[in-house]
Amino acid sequence: MRLFFHLAILLALVFALSCKHRGPVMGGETMYVSAPQASLRDHVAAVYNRVGTVKNGDRVEVLERQKRFVRVRTAQKVEGWIELRALVPEETFEQFQRLAKDNHNTSVVAHGATRVELNMHVTPGRETETLYQLPENTKVEMLKRASTERATPEEIAAKKRAFFAKAVGESVKPRPKRKPVPRPAPVQAPALNPVAQEAPAATQPTTQSADQPAMPSSNPAPQQEPQPKPMDDWWLVRDQQGHVGWVLARMVDIDIPLKVAQYAEGQRIQGAFVLNTVQDEEKGAVQQFLVLLNANKDGIPYDFNQIRVFVWNLKKHRYETAYREHYIMGYFPAKVSNEDFGREGWMPVFTIRKQNVDGSITERKYRLIGNVVRQVLAPGEQLPQAAHSPDEPKKDASGEKNSAPGKASTHRKNKR
Repeated sequence: MRLFFHLAILLALVFALSCKHRGPVMGGETMYVSAPQASLRDHVAAVYNRVGTVKNGDRVEVLERQKRFVRVRTAQKVEGWIELRALVPEETFEQFQRLAKDNHNTSVVAHGATRVELNMHVTPGRETETLYQLPENTKVEMLKRASTERATPEEIAAKKRAFFAKAVGESVKPRPKRKPVPRPAPVQAPALNPVAQEAPAATQPTTQSADQPAMPSSNPAPQQEPQPKPMDDWWLVRDQQGHVGWVLARMVDIDIPLKVAQYAEGQRIQGAFVLNTVQDEEKGAVQQFLVLLNANKDGIPYDFNQIRVFVWNLKKHRYETAYREHYIMGYFPAKVSNEDFGREGWMPVFTIRKQNVDGSITERKYRLIGNVVRQVLAPGEQLPQAAHSPDEPKKDASGEKNSAPGKASTHRKNKR
């Protein structure tokens, strides 16, 4: 009788373990398709029949689980099995919904297009959760910029393992760290002139027994400073369907005329705003731009370090620089509008945010008067001294700045 009781307990445990990864899901669990497209199969096997197809962003109801597969029901009432890695939980979908809601009124910095197919992340980072995918050449609105340390492939893989383990109810076992393989000792290169290197005959070479420990070098090798981790720049973008998410900045090209972009001088265009439109006899309506630029690298703490205003020369039928500021520390958002200046009439106005030497950030307003840009100040207004970006050239002994080749040495420049 006692043996029968123990056998019954053992069978119950085996049955419970067998049901751990398989069985109906109670409560109407909902998930969303994160893959570009996935097939629904009639059963989990190497050979199966396709019973349906789901696409990115589709909502499905989970009916049953079996290890790395789940049986789902689509909005069209089609049921089938799908790999778990093609789905994300409802929590991720809700995070994207909140992100879109929180940035509904965020100012658009620029318009762009994706270079390749991109994943939209819920937060900046290669290892963060994704849901929506943007096909190549998708038009997007660029809202915010951020920088993060680049996640290593090991960190990304660990994040995925943790997600799948949580989804199937398994515990995550940390992988053992690989022991570093000792490198072989470097081979001494032969001397170029053996005769010149030969020791005098009277000098006896010193020998060291194999039992004696090696003497430490009197000139130890200098310790190398740890290299900083590589950084990634990210853009918060909104597509035409209203989906909002973070994408790698280097994979998005800002939409701006090539005749303006060619004046970037190796800098990275961070923002482009249309100030107004002029009529050219040959070209018709031509837009004039405010362009914000930064150094061409990731991880810079400020959003832009240069302002440029491009106007259209109606006589020469080309773009020219009407205004430029170098080596500032600017932050988004920037604003462009039109303002009434009384007798002078309506004029294009733009406002940017600069960091000051005391660390504070203040707005600076400018207006475009024909082809000339002037700062707008209230009567008696005195602005704090603006901070300069770290990439500003240092002054030499004569007090002149050592400008980089191809760049103007003046801090501000107006063409009349």
